[in-house]
Amino acid sequence: MKIALVVSEFNREITSRMESVAKEKVSAAGAQVVEIARAAGAFDAPLLADTLLARPDVDAVVVLGAVIRGRTRHDEVIAHAVAGALLRVSVKRGKPAALGISGPGMDERQAYARIRPVAERAVDAAMGAHHELERIKV
Repeated sequence: MKIALVVSEFNREITSRMESVAKEKVSAAGAQVVEIARAAGAFDAPLLADTLLARPDVDAVVVLGAVIRGRTRHDEVIAHAVAGALLRVSVKRGKPAALGISGPGMDERQAYARIRPVAERAVDAAMGAHHELERIKV
């Protein structure tokens, strides 16, 4: 299986660790990371995910990011918009676009605590969905 990662540059100290965890998980599963794309922020990730899923050498995309609560509800708006956009991209392309974005409603400490579980679950989701799609295809 060939997986592409889309990694948000915003909150890079967190997302760089998420990227490392995701690469370890992919490798341990016997799959391959074929591309890593850098998004300015989580909001920018769906366009990159769509472009990567259009490639024949990409079976799934894992999007990694951390949306941390600020003084407004901006984190909620961003997280919901990205989740919806990734769902639409996945359905459009017929390939998994896994949501590995922690938040909304978390502080920085919580974001650090969620690095491993969020990245690992996103890889598991992408791989599981891909395998199930392959199983049920006509």
